[in-house]
Amino acid sequence: MKRLSAALIASLFISSAAYAQDGRNRHERTQDRRELRQDKREIRDDRRDLAELQDALARFDSAWSRRNERDMSAVENRLRELLRQELAEGRAEMARDRAEIRQDTREVRGSRREELWGRPTTFADDRRDLRDDRRDKRDDIRDARAEAASQRSRAIIAREMSPLMGSRRPADLQRMRSLIVELIGLAQQEMHQNHEELREDRRELREDRRETREDRRQRF
Repeated sequence: MKRLSAALIASLFISSAAYAQDGRNRHERTQDRRELRQDKREIRDDRRDLAELQDALARFDSAWSRRNERDMSAVENRLRELLRQELAEGRAEMARDRAEIRQDTREVRGSRREELWGRPTTFADDRRDLRDDRRDKRDDIRDARAEAASQRSRAIIAREMSPLMGSRRPADLQRMRSLIVELIGLAQQEMHQNHEELREDRRELREDRRETREDRRQRF
């Protein structure tokens, strides 16, 4: 009777753990899909931002060459709007990066528990899952640092450009043009980073699907 009770308790414990693991796997897959959708939106935004900055540079050059005050003022107003948008988007992306790192930390903790409490037959899979989760966290920390650096650069450009607007001195106009070119470079860099993040998030989704299949096999 005692042996039967112990077996029943063990069975209930395993079922409960399996149910909790299923919930965790579903949550991670949902999070991965959400991040993929966000990556695609950010890439679309990057393309739009890059095109608008390139258009602003072309309009700036045209207004300068024709010494057209009205057109130059319109370009400056558009640049103010673009800088405000870029800084706001950067702050939103940094907040999402912090949320992803928090999620990575939870996944690393979950994989560490699986490795510690897993069965000997599943040790290799659990160790690989923990290694993958740690790598994903390192990648997301790197992405967050890159975004923070871009945001600092945009803020510096905005501060330097603001007092130049309205001046028609050749040196100030040349400096403003150089700052627009820097913004274009940052936009191109941002697009590259978001393409990298899209590839990383697709890999994470594949890994989470593989972990789900492994967890299901391990129950039997």
